[in-house]
Amino acid sequence: MLKFENVSKYYPDAGDVLLNVSFYLKHGEMAFVTGHSGAGKSTLLKLIAIIERCSRGQIWLDGQNLNQAKERQIPFLRRKVGLIFQDYKLLQDRTVFDNIALPLVIAGYGHPEIARRVRASLDKVGLLGKEKKYPPSLSGGEQQRVGIARAVVNKPPMILADEPTGNLDPELSAEIMLLFEQFQQVGVTVLIASHDILLVTKMNRRVLKLDHGQLVAS
Repeated sequence: MLKFENVSKYYPDAGDVLLNVSFYLKHGEMAFVTGHSGAGKSTLLKLIAIIERCSRGQIWLDGQNLNQAKERQIPFLRRKVGLIFQDYKLLQDRTVFDNIALPLVIAGYGHPEIARRVRASLDKVGLLGKEKKYPPSLSGGEQQRVGIARAVVNKPPMILADEPTGNLDPELSAEIMLLFEQFQQVGVTVLIASHDILLVTKMNRRVLKLDHGQLVAS
């Protein structure tokens, strides 16, 4: 599903944020990326989502070399990946329904299919009946669930989550992780960046550990 071959990312003001990183994730695998603040976790996820381009090396996603992707191909490649953020990144002036529907609207789906998929996603994350609510009226855990529903509404083969439990208490964090496990069990590849070593250890999954941009354990 995902393959990194000697991938490096260089910034003029920071040097090599990632250096010669190589690993492989199978279809339907769930894994964590850990490391200290500034280790390169977020940068690694950005390379997969083609928000950034690697400086050296090769990245393969679902059989396609991302380095060779032309600009016009990027929106289609991004549909293979559902992105989840620590700060949710929800549109505060749009309803829950509209927030989740956004990827489908961009992709050009008709309203009946959008409505069906949005309600199915809400059901998966336990928020049926909240579609007319606005994000400010929801708890942090509920807002993160909306973010997850938005990420999976177009049925991507891979989920990327950047510190998805960073703003949540341990009980809510465990609930969010259970959701990720449920998606993995139906064949979705899940890669989660987290600094919460206790939570990661409890999950008992493969861990990719970064240290100053280098992969030191897998």
